[in-house]
Amino acid sequence: MKFGIFELLNLIGALGFFIFGMKVMSDGIQKAGGAKMRQILGGMTSNRYFGVMTGFLITAIVQSSSATTVMTVSFVNAGLLTLVESAGVMMGANIGTTITAWIISILGFKVKMSVIALPIIAFGMPMMFARRTKTKNWGEFLVGFALLFIGLAELKNAVPDVKNNPEILNFLAGFADISFLSRLMFVGVGTILTIVVQSSTAAMALTLVLCSTGVIPFEVAAAMVLGENIGTTITAELASLVGNVHAKRSARIHSMFNVIGVTWMLILMPYALDVVEYVSMNYFGSISPYTAVDGWGDSMSPVPIALSIFHTGFNLLNVLLLIWFVPALVRVAERTVKSQGDMDEEFHLEHIGTGLMQTAELSVLEASKEVVKFGNITSRLFNMIPELLKEADDKQFGKQMIRIQKYEDITDRMEVEIADYLTKAAQGELSDPASNKVRSMLSIINDMERIGDICYQLSITIQRKNEQKAYFTPELRKTVEEMILEVQKALTIMNKNLDSEYSQVSITDANQAETIINNMRNKLRKDYLQKIQKGEFNIETGMIYINLIHSFEKVGDHIYNISEAIEESK
Repeated sequence: MKFGIFELLNLIGALGFFIFGMKVMSDGIQKAGGAKMRQILGGMTSNRYFGVMTGFLITAIVQSSSATTVMTVSFVNAGLLTLVESAGVMMGANIGTTITAWIISILGFKVKMSVIALPIIAFGMPMMFARRTKTKNWGEFLVGFALLFIGLAELKNAVPDVKNNPEILNFLAGFADISFLSRLMFVGVGTILTIVVQSSTAAMALTLVLCSTGVIPFEVAAAMVLGENIGTTITAELASLVGNVHAKRSARIHSMFNVIGVTWMLILMPYALDVVEYVSMNYFGSISPYTAVDGWGDSMSPVPIALSIFHTGFNLLNVLLLIWFVPALVRVAERTVKSQGDMDEEFHLEHIGTGLMQTAELSVLEASKEVVKFGNITSRLFNMIPELLKEADDKQFGKQMIRIQKYEDITDRMEVEIADYLTKAAQGELSDPASNKVRSMLSIINDMERIGDICYQLSITIQRKNEQKAYFTPELRKTVEEMILEVQKALTIMNKNLDSEYSQVSITDANQAETIINNMRNKLRKDYLQKIQKGEFNIETGMIYINLIHSFEKVGDHIYNISEAIEESK
């Protein structure tokens, strides 16, 4: 049997063709169903059982468990999901990814989709040049769908011809009754394969092809499928490396879930494969997957269906077993992944710059969640200002000043990170609503960073007030507190708008809040000038007071700009 460098390159190229088709198909379906997907994601705030269903549905829609798990890790990092909720979503993603294996097994091996792949491309390609965005997206999905099965057909043609090489068959016969250690070895092979190709679906497709053509026995393929379940966790682990402690714990739970499942299945594998054989023969009208390679035709091979049964059955049973132990998994993750301090607990958003999201549409969705978090951090920073004004203890005042400076540094870093991430996302293919949202978010994060700068300047002004022993009369303190309260109301409206579907946002409330702040600033400035003329103000105290009032009004301007940018995204 000749299998040299050229044949190896053919095999790698066929696998690349398959992965490219899968990516094009996934991109198209995510852009076409983006709004629906956002609605599903919006429901990821219930318990772990609802999370399982959510993870299953998202993965079934986007056809990528890696996209779901990375997105889940990022939401945990941004504080939008708890560890318990994220565990449910990732469990559901494990079940959802088995849908792709069924599609490949039925359409790629039973129906011979490659025969009609070119007519599908002929139908989908004109759609990609249509004016309507949704038509373009569905055309992209159809072309990707066809390319995937052309790639699968090429993959089947690229594997070595084992049937006509008895010496290879004799060698493989040695794996007919593999031991526990042999199973463990092939679990490692499946894990490495998935890490290398960065796609459990592509690794599964290659395993299906190798087994259905007789290159590897059924028992070996089943062990590799288990390894692929472990290998797929590497994507979430990579995404969490630069995330906060909660993101790392979420990825650790995902890894523990898969490793524990593979461990118990390795022990029970001989019995599990007997059940798979029984189900495939009695309920799917198939012959035994243990049947000799000779006589198999691609369309008659029992292996793809049997492996799909094994893959789905394992993940389903693992979820049913371990969902009851989610609190225990969370406790283990919390003990094994230690926090590095308050900054690690709350903010660490560098991971959004890694480009790990599978498509531009999902990247925009992830960035919008980070923008919501940015809004909450900005509000928290502003709320430190009235606390600083009231602080009489010098030591506590110093600590609060340091805290404000740290938060201002965080707003600077977040603007740069989110802007870089959005710029990279905009280089991909985006639907028109997503493109508009990117432009709006770039404007929004700039205004948020300016609010952070103003808050820091406010703290410097308050520090100068203390150093100069400038005294605010009860009347002045009351007017400052009233203006702070109006700005806080405006911030509440801003955060509500940021956390809503942009197309549903009305800026009526934001406009009213901005008008109140502007009118208050005008009135207080007029009163201030009158009192200065009458000599009722110490000039230094008056300058500090009016600086505070003008700064609060500037914060109000930027808050209104944010809601205005949301409105303009329509």
